[in-house]
Formats: sequence, C-alpha cells, structure tokens
Amino acid sequence: MKIRFQVGMAAMALALAAFAAAPSAEAKTTTYRVVLNGKSETPPNTTKGTGTGTVKYDDATKELSWNIKYSGLTGDAKAAHFHGPAKPGVAAGVMVPAFMKGEALISPIIGSATLTDDQATALTGGQMYFNIHTQANPEGEIRGQVVKAGGMKMPKKKDAAPKTDAAPKQ
Repeated sequence: MKIRFQVGMAAMALALAAFAAAPSAEAKTTTYRVVLNGKSETPPNTTKGTGTGTVKYDDATKELSWNIKYSGLTGDAKAAHFHGPAKPGVAAGVMVPAFMKGEALISPIIGSATLTDDQATALTGGQMYFNIHTQANPEGEIRGQVVKAGGMKMPKKKDAAPKTDAAPKQ
C-alpha cells in the first residue's frame, strides 16, 4: 500500500511538473510588417525616402521588438516612434519611442519595449503606425501602418502606400 501511494504521488508530481513547464497554448508571437513612404504621411509628402520593417509581438510577455530599415531621407533621421491609435491617414501621438535618446539614429532601427494594454490593443487592432522624422519633415518624413504579416499587399510603385486585405479587427 505504501509503495502504491509513493508511485501515485510520484506520477502526480511528474504530471504537475510537465504541466507547469509546458508553454501556454494561448501565448503566441505574431509577426507584423511595415512599409514606410511619404505618401502615407499625414499630410502626404513627396520625399524619395522609403523603409521596410519587421515587428514582432509576444502576447504572453507583451514584448514588442522591431527591425526597421530606411533610406533616401532628406536628411538625418531625428526621431522614430510607433504612433497610435490611428487608422491610415490619421495622425496620432507617440505610443512607443523606437530608440533611446542620445543614441545615433541610423538604419536599421532595432529595439524592443514592453507594451501597455492600450498599446497592445492598438497594435493588434491595426491602429499603430511607425514614423521617422527629419529636420525637413519634423512631423514625419516617412510613415507606415503596422499590419499583420500576410495581411499586406506590397505596393506596385516604390512610393505607393500599402494596401491591406481586410479592415483591421477591433
């Protein structure tokens, strides 16, 4: 009887340990894309600057990470941020700074941040955009909506705004 009890307890302990160590079935990392250009700015501009990037979001830790490449700006990039909540064509305030003050802002812009619940809602609802600012365009020289990978058709023209397959889910 004592051995059966010990074996049963050991089996329960192993099952509990396996369950505790298993990742949550609901936790996931989602990949987003961003295509930046002047036509997506509010108001649009005629810059030759462009950019592309990958943004990843881990919904368990709420960590947002990014790698944004850009070129062709009218001058040095002075600031870069995630803005929102906003649909394409609508301006909004800064939600997440994309670089630390005092750092050189060069391409690619690589970083990470932990999002608040409101920021996460804006991101997952298609209401966040990335903006790069220059001295000539202090409100933003190139901008791109952050959209779920696979949900964006790449523009035919170098400076055309990206099109999404469907309206963002709320």
